[in-house]
Amino acid sequence: MKSQLITDNRKLTTLRERDAKHIWHPLTQHKTHPEVTPIVKAKGSVLYAEDGAEYIDGIASWYTSMYGHCNDFIIEKVHAQMQKLDQIVFSGFTHQPAVELSEKLIDILPNNQEKIFFSDNGSTATEIGIKMALQYHFNLGNNRDTILAFEEAFHGDTFGAMSVSGLSVYNGPFEDHFINVIRIPVPTAENLNTTIAKLEKLVRQHKIAGFIYEPLVQGAAGMKMYEAQHLEPILQICKVNDIICIADEVMTGFGKTGTYFASDQISVKPDVICMSKSLTAGLIPMAVTSCTSKIYNTFYSDDMGKGLFHAHTYTANPLSCAAATAGVDLLVSEEIQNAIKKINTLHNKFGASIEHHPKVTNIRIRGVIFAFDLEVKMERYGKLRDQLFNHFKHEGVFLRPLGNTIYMLPAFTITSTELEKIQTSILKLLENI
Repeated sequence: MKSQLITDNRKLTTLRERDAKHIWHPLTQHKTHPEVTPIVKAKGSVLYAEDGAEYIDGIASWYTSMYGHCNDFIIEKVHAQMQKLDQIVFSGFTHQPAVELSEKLIDILPNNQEKIFFSDNGSTATEIGIKMALQYHFNLGNNRDTILAFEEAFHGDTFGAMSVSGLSVYNGPFEDHFINVIRIPVPTAENLNTTIAKLEKLVRQHKIAGFIYEPLVQGAAGMKMYEAQHLEPILQICKVNDIICIADEVMTGFGKTGTYFASDQISVKPDVICMSKSLTAGLIPMAVTSCTSKIYNTFYSDDMGKGLFHAHTYTANPLSCAAATAGVDLLVSEEIQNAIKKINTLHNKFGASIEHHPKVTNIRIRGVIFAFDLEVKMERYGKLRDQLFNHFKHEGVFLRPLGNTIYMLPAFTITSTELEKIQTSILKLLENI
């Protein structure tokens, strides 16, 4: 039987055919979307397909490869590390790559962050943040069992992360199994007073352990942006009531909003910060959850049961740590900081050129993130969305619309010519939609 399967597979000649035989892709309904595009190489901001096509990666492959694909500097650092230490259990051992990375992260994180907890991906980074908040109160003898979150939030796909996410298109089948979560609207100038009043009432009615939020930009909700001045009073109420503030910077972290972290633009600092995606520059998976000494000290005890019992086999993998350290070195460099400013300037110029287009509404820009909404009603994963996706592919561009939201989040290293090609593909879309 096995030999017959191998023989049958050898008859399949393309990666697409071989892929269809066994692979189940994420966020994919294979019956309605059976085809995938095989990529055989990536360099800088260009993806090279098996059929010879080339695509400008306009979203840095889900906001990970922010220093460009296959960055030579990062590859060199990881290659050097591979020859010294590949993997070691992180319970009872430590190593230089993890120690060095922890020091470099603390240097660029908001100054109240003191401790670094390693894990594997963005969902588990937020999962750990939620567990820290719940167990913080448990260790103090407080019976707090509820997490506060924003409407339309997205924090990942594990059960705790799904629980605090508010997009039912992802979570519908599992909602009966979630932890206790209550929600408030994302604060705006128009709803701030009513949102504060609602929060104050919820604080009286529920035993809230923590508040998890995407600072300044809700990514999966459609790159929805809001202002620090409207978030700050929400965080202040949480602080007064010892509700642990958990900033999910999995998407926003590492320069994308114009500062190292979106939380840098907010005066009230979080107790916990969740990081992944561009943490390791798109090379190797890893995540980090940082916290204050206040959080850590409630777990520091002679009682073993008060420890944080969460672990991953590849926690603080040395190769991942080496990639992340190299990424931080690039992030703080003058070259990358200037590139971030340049992209922001080009985004603003492009935004001004299309702001009066009849099909364009709600242009929003923060750092290297550019988004706008089409004045068209459509489903998040409907036929029109597929047409938009295919239009960009036809133009040699990889963009992944979120419903009627078109957005760019390019690598810091993208060239002006490459960014102009993405902009031109958007202009052609607006002419034809």
